[in-house]
Amino acid sequence: MSDITKIILDCDPGHDDAVAIMLAAGSPKIELLGITTESGNQTIEKTSRNALKVLQWIGRGDIPVYMGCKGPMVREKMTAADIHGETGLDGPAFPEITLKLQEKHAVQYIVETLMASEEPITMVTTGPMTNLGMAIRMEPAIVEKIDKIVLMGGSYQNGNVTPAAEFNIICDPEAAYICFTCGRPVYMMGLDITRKVLCVPEVVERMKKIGNKASDLFVDLMAHFCRTQKEIFGFPGGPLHDPCTIVWLIAPDVITLKPMHTTIDISRGESYGRTNCDFFNYQKKSINSNVAVAVDVDRYWDVIEEELRRYS
Repeated sequence: MSDITKIILDCDPGHDDAVAIMLAAGSPKIELLGITTESGNQTIEKTSRNALKVLQWIGRGDIPVYMGCKGPMVREKMTAADIHGETGLDGPAFPEITLKLQEKHAVQYIVETLMASEEPITMVTTGPMTNLGMAIRMEPAIVEKIDKIVLMGGSYQNGNVTPAAEFNIICDPEAAYICFTCGRPVYMMGLDITRKVLCVPEVVERMKKIGNKASDLFVDLMAHFCRTQKEIFGFPGGPLHDPCTIVWLIAPDVITLKPMHTTIDISRGESYGRTNCDFFNYQKKSINSNVAVAVDVDRYWDVIEEELRRYS
């Protein structure tokens, strides 16, 4: 069994998605096969351009980017422009993009790549789960080719869009429902831990001292992200949500997971989009998810620093 995890990263860049891309593209423990994008933090056109911006900046134009679904499966489209700005990646000054998107649709890419693979592939989602949900519906045979689904999304406590729901899940609850009920192992990195990894000024200064292209981008990204998070939520630093998925794949000891039965509320009521996690296994239902319940914050930043230092 290889020590390298093959992944497809499905994302909606997004400041924290951008950091996740840098970690996944640079780690020797991960083989990033491709990036698929959808609307979420901004429109699909903007999130797709942002993926190209990041890859070009770090010199990884060899990683293909596939544009995916322009909106959710059922509900109306929503974005997080108040957090991520007009471009979805406000802050850094990127040069003109020379990289191009692949012509193939992201859902088609996911289906074809999984079906052609001789070994299971890990699906990592750091945005709404639309592309993966659509791929599973389009070709259910891909499910057995998925090693596991690792997502940033949800919460067993409070949401961040409504009292019940977290952004990535409420953007497309029906897609999340499909993914959580598909039968593959689900590893959920929710707000319960991501709100603990706050990128406070001391962390930004620490990464700034690395002094390479990846750390420079990290610092520029966090200048905008941390400011909007403080203005809207009052956090002393931006919660670096999405990289929790990649950090866990690189160093599983950083995050503690608890097996639970989780359902997605698709009722369209007040709790629409909530991840209902049976923390105490009170209902005695089958376990379908592993939910992050604790994070070693110091180790988290150690891993991020180690990975950013891999760049020149």
